[in-house]
Amino acid sequence: MACVTDESWVALPKMLSDLLSLREEEEVEEEPGFFDSESAAYRLEKVFPVYASGIPKPEPDPVVEADSSGDPIWDAVREEAKLEAEKEPILSSFLYASILAHDRLEQALAFVLANRLQNPTLLATQLMDIFSDVMMHDRDIQRSVRLDVQAFEERDPACLSYCSALLYLKGYHALQVYRVAHSLWTRGRKILALALQSRVSEVFGVDIHPASNIGEGVLLDHGTGVVIGETAVIGNRVSLMQASSFHYSTVFQQGVTLGGTGKEIGDRHPKIGEGALIGASATILGNIKIGRGAMIAACSLVLKDVPPHSMVAGIPAKVIGYVDEKDPSLTMKHDATKEFFENVAVNFRDARSSGGHAPEKSDGST
Repeated sequence: MACVTDESWVALPKMLSDLLSLREEEEVEEEPGFFDSESAAYRLEKVFPVYASGIPKPEPDPVVEADSSGDPIWDAVREEAKLEAEKEPILSSFLYASILAHDRLEQALAFVLANRLQNPTLLATQLMDIFSDVMMHDRDIQRSVRLDVQAFEERDPACLSYCSALLYLKGYHALQVYRVAHSLWTRGRKILALALQSRVSEVFGVDIHPASNIGEGVLLDHGTGVVIGETAVIGNRVSLMQASSFHYSTVFQQGVTLGGTGKEIGDRHPKIGEGALIGASATILGNIKIGRGAMIAACSLVLKDVPPHSMVAGIPAKVIGYVDEKDPSLTMKHDATKEFFENVAVNFRDARSSGGHAPEKSDGST
């Protein structure tokens, strides 16, 4: 494989830094700039030969061209990538190949996901073709990709930028691969969709069945240990902490789980309302409803319906209060308040006085 010579590699960081500092006004002059689309392929092949072999030239697509302008998220990603390349020259070739060499967010995302998930069975070039084909022709996915990355950037304090979410956050990666797999599943390509699910579970530690339905603007914080079952439904603007599970089985599992409660088939997984906030290591089992704007405390085991805008905690989970925010998933405030501890203390005292069984509430026990 061809590689950059020692002399050119030494000069590469300075050269790229100088070229990245060019302003947009200078790029429209007669002499093409480094990032001009006409010379991009030639420059990439000459300066970054290691990465160039894995970047196929996308074919024109009328569906894509209609939306090729006016994309503030993509513009922000590119500007952030240019700044990062100046700050960290050692990552300049990686940033160029992953982001700056592409014309659209979908192309860059397909390249990143393909390189994260490739193995001897699923080659990077094959995966990139699959991801690009699905995302370029599905306007719903194009919208969700942008709303999801916005959710990560706004709600996750550890997310430095749109660029960092696109490149490094596996919760975001797992969610976008799910969206592609879900599209394939609905088109009858179920074996390929399951192959992607399996690979995501292996690489990212996130298990999302491609038949599940997930809204847009969703945050998978960290992502590790998240399990979402086949008939689970998650509304828009939901935030899931790490190790959350939405499943059907009562076998030992780690993570946030949305699951069922046995071997039954059919609709057997939870339904999560819009704006809900699911705490770390929460487990929600069975075909139950979590109301809009509800908050599930960390490590809770939820077996019954949860009213809208309520806060539940415990094993099994019970209503301990109510949420003021319309969408607690946006504020991400899931810390315990004074009222929370007072409620827990009262329930504990009542449980001891009644022989170890807390009194049931007709309108809120879960």
